[in-house]
Amino acid sequence: MSTRLGQLVESLGGQLIGSPDILVTGMAPLETAGPQHITFLSNAKLRAQAGLSAAGALILSEADHALVSATYQGACIVTANPYVYFAKAAQYFVKRNAPARIAGVHATAIVHPTARIAATAVIAAHVIIEADADIGEHCDIGAGSFIGRGARLGAGTLFHPHVTFLADCHIGERGVIQSGAVIGSDGFGFANEQGAWIRIPQTGGVRIGHDVDIGANTTIDRGALDHTVIEDGVKLDNQIQIAHNCVIGAHTAMAGCVGVAGSAKIGKYCTFGGAAMVLGHLSIADHVHVSSGSLVSRSIHEAGQYTGFYPLAKNADWEKSAAIVRNLEDMRHRLRELEKKIKP
Repeated sequence: MSTRLGQLVESLGGQLIGSPDILVTGMAPLETAGPQHITFLSNAKLRAQAGLSAAGALILSEADHALVSATYQGACIVTANPYVYFAKAAQYFVKRNAPARIAGVHATAIVHPTARIAATAVIAAHVIIEADADIGEHCDIGAGSFIGRGARLGAGTLFHPHVTFLADCHIGERGVIQSGAVIGSDGFGFANEQGAWIRIPQTGGVRIGHDVDIGANTTIDRGALDHTVIEDGVKLDNQIQIAHNCVIGAHTAMAGCVGVAGSAKIGKYCTFGGAAMVLGHLSIADHVHVSSGSLVSRSIHEAGQYTGFYPLAKNADWEKSAAIVRNLEDMRHRLRELEKKIKP
């Protein structure tokens, strides 16, 4: 389905330079975009490629427009943040081209009589909804999903197929949970009695704010006594583990395979690269950025970028470095003895 370029700009803003009557059907990369596509330039290294693009329209900054317009032949949408504008334009086309939603409950779904489902919600095939669950307006629950007793879903929330959302878990409005995610599984709580592990019942829930995205096969454990909390605007990638009683501050983003141990409290507007790990009971300040593969083993009280790993090296070189590290204490002792001997 095509749309007029002028209509898009009227909806999203920006300065249009060129014909508003150009018809476009969606987004495409610089190198493959054709006259029916919109593309974007957010990396200065790609200016030459953008100037030669065959796209019908190009999203770019004012500075890049001054440098690219001499060679680029299509229309331009000038904006302060081309990457953000690209994201909003992509959402525009996805929403415009999506198949029509048909509200209602599929005949194969199993819904407890005490569950409350808004008339505008979509409940797909083989969904199970337990007692006292509450499904808000315009929610969309994918096939095979499970919604536990007393669960709450805010308006406009989307569950992809096969999401498990267990008892006493709440999510706010406009949430998105990808397939395979498990929300509200038991936290890892055990007490040791003479070598035997005694299970601690996990009686808290999970509380998720508005505009939260949760990736495929990510798990968020319920709290032991109080709730595990995911605040507004948090973005979690695939295969992340959030343990019991953690608090993830608003608008924090985590890449794939991050692990956060129990009762860690992470601030707002933080970012975590893939496979970063956070030990339990730590506190991390707002605006902290943790590099991929780093281990956070102590609390962080100041904003900034933190990295905790050795650079990649050939195995033989790494073994030599490891041997030096093992001998540092002895070397330190010998150095101090030498300093004593030569000290006047």
